Amino acid sequence: MGTLALRTRGLGKTFRVKRKEAGLSASFRSLWKPNWETKEAVRGIDLTVREGETVAFLGPNGAGKSTTIKMLSGILHPSYGEAEVLGFTPWKEREELAYRIGTVFGQKSQLWYHLPPIDTFELIGTVYELKRDEFAKRRNDLIERFELGPYLHTPVRKLSLGERMRCEIAASMLHRPKLLFMDEPTIGLDAVVKQRIRELIRERNRKEGTTVFLTSHDAGDVESLCSRAIVIHHGGVLLDEPVERMRREVLSRKNVTLKLAEGADPSGLPEIDGAEWEKADGGYCLAVDLKRTTIERVLGELIGRVGFTDVNVEDPPLEEIIKHIYGLKARTEEEEP
Repeated sequence: MGTLALRTRGLGKTFRVKRKEAGLSASFRSLWKPNWETKEAVRGIDLTVREGETVAFLGPNGAGKSTTIKMLSGILHPSYGEAEVLGFTPWKEREELAYRIGTVFGQKSQLWYHLPPIDTFELIGTVYELKRDEFAKRRNDLIERFELGPYLHTPVRKLSLGERMRCEIAASMLHRPKLLFMDEPTIGLDAVVKQRIRELIRERNRKEGTTVFLTSHDAGDVESLCSRAIVIHHGGVLLDEPVERMRREVLSRKNVTLKLAEGADPSGLPEIDGAEWEKADGGYCLAVDLKRTTIERVLGELIGRVGFTDVNVEDPPLEEIIKHIYGLKARTEEEEP
């Protein structure tokens, strides 16, 4: 087993928020005398991640994923509990830790908006006090691997989302971080760009042993990048197991969406192992259980049976997968004596 990259014990975070008052008079009264309540965003999380692991940190919106990452990277101070990241207490030794970690937030850029990416790279090299020759070699390697040359001197505001995210991830790796926190790195990207970014992250993990701690709402990120999945719900850990096992048990479904040709009769849609076609936006959708059949067989049954103009095969939304996990967990606990 490798050295620990991070460990938490009973890590939690609460916030004081204004309680919403019902009624007009109560709302006015709360302006000068607000009522406060405590909201528990993260509830006593225990985590252990070893160096070189690629871990998916999953959960629905509001589960506490981003709050946890902010505590682990030293941005937020916890309300209780403890954490150790690469041997440092994040909120007490934030500056020392910053030299050893990288962060990528899909909805918050670290690149200077009005400057080209190459200028941000230079600034990062100065901030992290990188030796000039080592920095230049590292920068040029990342530019080549991430194929950044064509837009390296274009202001960030003029880049597409996919181009910007490749620059974001390259920037986070300039100082050779031992641990990379990635919060929704592929959000809003098309399938081709997503796949390219996943390949680049995998390569850095394989070649440099970079530990990856990833949050995502995309099941494809989990399957492509991670060896282990941690699912949290209502601020606490619900599931922690290898992705391979998770794939067998809960990632074994695909959604097939079909757009029928004009005048096509939907009664010609074939039955697939008891699954039913449901009306979707502009077509029909079928949830395929890969334990019982294959996508090839489903598509083979469709051809010649009903006319269609478009077909799409994709993973079910991660929220749906997490609900399924939650249901499995609840049933398991009910069956235990």
